Amino acid sequence: MAFDKKLLEIIACPICKSPLVYQNEQQELWCRADRLAYPIRNHIPVLLEPEARKLTLEEVES
Repeated sequence: MAFDKKLLEIIACPICKSPLVYQNEQQELWCRADRLAYPIRNHIPVLLEPEARKLTLEEVES
């Protein structure tokens, strides 16, 4: 079972409430506004700020 992309319609960044972008290869949800990448573990998004990693400038611009 893969990540259900329908969730993107109802979830948002927990910090700024911006839409999240699904990155299939990295299995992450990106918030470009806050430059954070939230991991997806066992097909479940982990939307906790301490679990997020900082996006690089190149990642944000892509």
